[in-house]
Amino acid sequence: MEEKKEVTTEEKKEEAKKPETKGGISGFLKRKNIEISLKRYGIDALGAMAQGLFCSLLIGTIINTIGTQFHIGFLTTPVATISGIDYTVGGLASAMSGPAMAVAIGYALKCPPLVLFSLISVGFASNALGGAGGPLAVLFIAILAAEIGKAVSKETKVDILVTPLVTIGVGIFLSWAIAPPLGALALKLGDAIKWATVQQPFIMGIIVSVLVGMALTLPISSAAICAALGLTGLAGGAAVAGCSAQMIGFAVISFKENKWGGLISQGIGTSMLQMGNIVKNPRIWIAPTLASAVTGPIATCLFKLEMNGAPVSSGMGTCGLVGQIGVYTGWINEMAEGSRTAITAMDWTGLVLISVVLPAVLSLVFHLIVKKLGWVKDGDMKLS
Repeated sequence: MEEKKEVTTEEKKEEAKKPETKGGISGFLKRKNIEISLKRYGIDALGAMAQGLFCSLLIGTIINTIGTQFHIGFLTTPVATISGIDYTVGGLASAMSGPAMAVAIGYALKCPPLVLFSLISVGFASNALGGAGGPLAVLFIAILAAEIGKAVSKETKVDILVTPLVTIGVGIFLSWAIAPPLGALALKLGDAIKWATVQQPFIMGIIVSVLVGMALTLPISSAAICAALGLTGLAGGAAVAGCSAQMIGFAVISFKENKWGGLISQGIGTSMLQMGNIVKNPRIWIAPTLASAVTGPIATCLFKLEMNGAPVSSGMGTCGLVGQIGVYTGWINEMAEGSRTAITAMDWTGLVLISVVLPAVLSLVFHLIVKKLGWVKDGDMKLS
């Protein structure tokens, strides 16, 4: 008879460290934390991309605006010259938008360090080759490169070479192959929306305001969508109106339940905080959404409100007043270009009414109606 070999404690530990081989492809994907789902890509990755964009392009734009308006020499004087191009402090931050978006996406996808750091190059390439539609190219290419990088991560004894080579190689190849057409597609779609808004400001004012506003409240990123489509101009103004209506609307109609903390966290934070309550009672969403359907066409038809700052601002609403800063930045750019001579009292009146006053008043009126119908009751919007 064959003598049984005794398994030591150390051998058991080594066996436990070995990767699970059962389960085929599904087991491999689970072991690599590769989750092919709408939530992982359409919510987690998209939302993270918006944060990366905020921490680079948007912050850079805000820094440049502050420097210009307050005549701060350090912020307006070039601090670096690269390939003949002068960069200010804000310009350097904005130039890193591609890498920032890609790394943010990698973080959301739970990439191991070597994959995450390799995405810096991938983000730069995809954003640069994607042109005006760079953010959309970054979203698709960073996801693909990250997941392929995760698949090969720690599968060889020379991981420090293989993982970066595969991640960057795949990312650069995809950037060369599909970033330009993806960017062109995003640009055409964004231009089509902007063209339609100019041709039909009333109808498109409603559609853009409602859809982008709802996207802001949903657990997806309205900012990333607007950035990917390059949504500016009248369409950008309608988007700002819709997002502001959701945020200010929920902040005001839930004041009884959430007091000042809720007013601030929703009014200049995010209306996404109400998502759990919306799932319980979708009718609480009626008042802010109807308010956005009214403020959108008022913005496009009456005040001709345009958002010509960074496209990401269109999907931010009153979050940190980024949407309003974007509108103001657009005014400043227009004055610098000579297409605008001054910022008028009508401009400021329209911005304040569309961003704060009308959303608050209209949401309260609609909220009283839905409460009277018995569709919403006290406590339905209480934040935990």
